[in-house]
Amino acid sequence: MPTTSLESELRDELAAIAEAHGCELLHTEFKAGTLRLILDRPGGVRLEDCEAVSREASARLDVEGFGRGRYTLEVSSPGLDRQLYGPRDYARFVGKRVRVRYVDPETGRRATVSARLAAYRGDGEGGEIDLTETEDRRDRTVRLTAIQLTRLEIEL
Repeated sequence: MPTTSLESELRDELAAIAEAHGCELLHTEFKAGTLRLILDRPGGVRLEDCEAVSREASARLDVEGFGRGRYTLEVSSPGLDRQLYGPRDYARFVGKRVRVRYVDPETGRRATVSARLAAYRGDGEGGEIDLTETEDRRDRTVRLTAIQLTRLEIEL
């Protein structure tokens, strides 16, 4: 099922609602009749944050006439195994363990690696990351444009 991105103006309004409650809107996704808003906040997202943002966002979406018919609104934190959404997240989580799914530029095949995010270097195309401490003991550098999904791994 395809994912539909929100118009930038509506996304900006939802981001302002999140910000008014001390949160950052990390990601929005409308897929299979569900609109997901992923929030972050220093010290962690609380249930009260999700409830407040949900109430205001729902009212705003009703005014905008969002969606064709019924939809479900989900407002949540990114979780412990959070997805990394862009350069800002890669820079923030340098030093953490991650699981990265990417397209290997040499073979054109998908690859998945569990590793330590050793470095992030940004450039005009989004940048690249260095991965160390991999299962196969092969350090690698991966361009952000080749990455399909990155999640933090829970370290105990």
